[in-house]
Order: sequence, then structure tokens, then C-alpha cells
Amino acid sequence: MRRLLKKTGNWLFPAVVMLFTFLLLKYVFLLGYVPTESMEPTLKRGSYIIGCRIYSDLEVGDIIVFQHDGKLLVKRIAAVEGDIIERNGVSIKVPEGCYYVLGDNVDNSYDSRYWINPFIRKRDIVARLLIY
Repeated sequence: MRRLLKKTGNWLFPAVVMLFTFLLLKYVFLLGYVPTESMEPTLKRGSYIIGCRIYSDLEVGDIIVFQHDGKLLVKRIAAVEGDIIERNGVSIKVPEGCYYVLGDNVDNSYDSRYWINPFIRKRDIVARLLIY
């Protein structure tokens, strides 16, 4: 019996650690890479980020990772549900469960200002940034 435990101990501990790490990265943390200048100077092009998939209420100023047109994007929340924004000379209220997002580099950011539907739904948000 001891011999069996010793043999399984050689692979069991690394397997458990690998499974634990996989589960943390799948359900708790998000590791990412910033490929563009859209969030400079806050996030430099080529920098790495760590996000948390578990978050409470999001607020104006939070940086989020979200799905948009099949891509993961990183932007800052500029308005939350119920806020009034000015878009193309028209005042629009941010719908319930949605956010209006902008890149920090306003001259080089494809964000809510240019999208046909300018709002990000809460269900499309993947993570809130922790470390950048």
C-alpha cells in the first residue's frame, strides 16, 4: 500500500496543482495582453494585464475586459445604466444592464463613440482589471 501511495504521489501532487491553476484561470482570473495603444497612457501597448472574473458592481472609471464583435477589448467605463451621455449631438440614456465605454487614448481608440450600438451589456463583460 505504501508503495502505491509513493508512486501516485509522484504525479498526483503536480496533477492537482495543474487542475487548481486551470480552474483559477478559467473561473477567477484572466491573463491578457494589450495589443493596441487605445488605453495609453494607462495601459501601454504590449503590456500584460490581470483581471478578475468575479466582481461586484462596476462603476465609472473601472477598466473592463469585454466581448465585442467576437473580440476581447479593454476599455474604461465612462457611463453606467441611467446616466445620460451626449452622442452625435443627441442626449441618450444608458439602458439598464449596460455600460458606455471609452479608451483612454481618445485619438486612437475604437470605442462606444463609433459603434452602431454604443452600449456594452453586463453579460458581455469578462473581467474587471486588477493589475495593469
